[in-house]
This record gives sequence, structure tokens and C-alpha cells, in this order.
Amino acid sequence: MSDAPTYGVGGGSTANVSVSLRSGNIAAVRARVGKRGFSAYVDAAVRRQIERDNLAELTERHEAEHGVLRHAEVEAARTLLRGDTETCGDPHLGP
Repeated sequence: MSDAPTYGVGGGSTANVSVSLRSGNIAAVRARVGKRGFSAYVDAAVRRQIERDNLAELTERHEAEHGVLRHAEVEAARTLLRGDTETCGDPHLGP
């Protein structure tokens, strides 16, 4: 059994890794954040991609069990994600 700590997405200390990126992407990131902000920018992009992957997997599992999400359900979820629960309108998702 490993005593190594496990971290969730975005957790833990930083570590150096080597990755290969397309030159155009490197230039675009540097143009936005400069050399010193590069790692933070890439780390945030990786975190967002993991969140999107997790959402896609959750949606696939839900649809496999309950059928395709209705437009109203998707809109209600978007409302919740924006923090506007006053206009949600779906009794299962909030006021």
C-alpha cells in the first residue's frame, strides 16, 4: 500500500514536467501571459479540460440511465452554473 498522498484536480504542490506543444500554441500563450505566466496558464487549461472530460462522462452516464437530456434540463443546469437560481424554474434543480 502506497503512502504517497493523492491530490484532486488542481491540488498538490507544483512539479516540473516536460510536454511537447505546437509552436503556434506556445507563441499564443506567451503573447497573452509572458514567459513567467506560462505554467499557470497551461495548468488552468489542463484543469478546465479535466472538468470538461468529467462533465462529458457524467452526461454520458446520466443519458445511458435516463435517456437524452431535454433542452429545458440543459438550460436549467446552465442557469445553476451561472448562479442564477431565482430563474431556474425546474423543481428538481432549484427554485
